[in-house]
Amino acid sequence: MHPTIIKMQEVVAKGDDSLIAGLLAEDVRFLPPTYYKTWTGRDAVAAVLGHVGQVFSDFQYRRVLGCGNDWALEFQCKVGDLDAVGVDLITLNDAGLIAVFEVTMRPHKTIGALRDAMNARVMTDPRFLKFRDALS
Repeated sequence: MHPTIIKMQEVVAKGDDSLIAGLLAEDVRFLPPTYYKTWTGRDAVAAVLGHVGQVFSDFQYRRVLGCGNDWALEFQCKVGDLDAVGVDLITLNDAGLIAVFEVTMRPHKTIGALRDAMNARVMTDPRFLKFRDALS
């Protein structure tokens, strides 16, 4: 398995954006399950993923599939008292850093709870506010 994928499994649920940032390409693109917009750039994506790691509980990867630069990591977690399953679709660049990070998730009710929890967190995080324009 690729070292970046191994490390990602170790740090993603910790909610520490400084650990996540080191795995991301400078121009990384993040496609979240909560809306149809793309976050771009290491700092913005690390901030978002740091908050996600704090919103999810009981997070664990169940299966990892892939090789080379393309990976699918199936996970399960809770958002509040709601269960969820999902897949992180990861594309690495030639330097082995995450270039594209797309998340699919179900059920719909849990995605709504995730969206609400994330909005509550990021809109009160002063360091995050500078990234709001990344959604435009």
